[in-house]
Amino acid sequence: MTPQLSIIGFGAFKIGRNQGIKYPAAYDLPTDAEAEALLNGVLDLGITYIDTAPAYGVSEERIGKFLARRASEFVLSTKVGETFEGGQSTHDFSAKGVRASIDRSRQRLRRDVLDLVFIHAGRNDLEVLERTDAVQTLSDLRSAGVVRKIGFSGYTMPALKKALGWADALMLEYHLSDRSLEPVIGEARSRGVDVVVKKGLASGTLDPDAALRFVLSNSGVSSLLIGSMHLEHMRHNLAVARQVR
Repeated sequence: MTPQLSIIGFGAFKIGRNQGIKYPAAYDLPTDAEAEALLNGVLDLGITYIDTAPAYGVSEERIGKFLARRASEFVLSTKVGETFEGGQSTHDFSAKGVRASIDRSRQRLRRDVLDLVFIHAGRNDLEVLERTDAVQTLSDLRSAGVVRKIGFSGYTMPALKKALGWADALMLEYHLSDRSLEPVIGEARSRGVDVVVKKGLASGTLDPDAALRFVLSNSGVSSLLIGSMHLEHMRHNLAVARQVR
């Protein structure tokens, strides 16, 4: 299993990217000062898991810049396979591409060893697993000590079940309006594989308290990622989560 993940994790998408988004409302990127205050405030609340990705714009750079001195205080996950630059995403799951992505992330995040790295798959997630070098390359990097733990962020039951054979953690969507992947969560728990839930509030369309209670009432869920830009919201979410667990 991965290093201990806090029950609520901070999803760092919004501190780095506001183009090509799937959120219902537009938003401005925070300034450097705002991002620094938010990231440090999240840690001060006791949220000790932060998730980012090269697809999240300048998120990795900001985490590295503002939290390098506190690296020992939290678990950090990033991803490989998708990059967002110049206003558009590109995908590369080749061995060369994955290794280059890891090198860039280590530099941006100012970490020699990365805690947890997910394969950042899209809707073609099974194809990524079966037809690319991503899994083998990440496994090799884990063996080499460059990455402590590896995982898979996907969408479909077949791909997520296939990933259970090698992953330390899964990242998936699960919320009140979509319980289709619930069986995978149960199987992951039985295998000692962590489950990180993304979009547990359905991108802000569900009542937050009810959504939190639903997701975290599933004992197979290790952490629920929330990307709020407001510390008071994060404080409230953490309080609700602690009532459930």
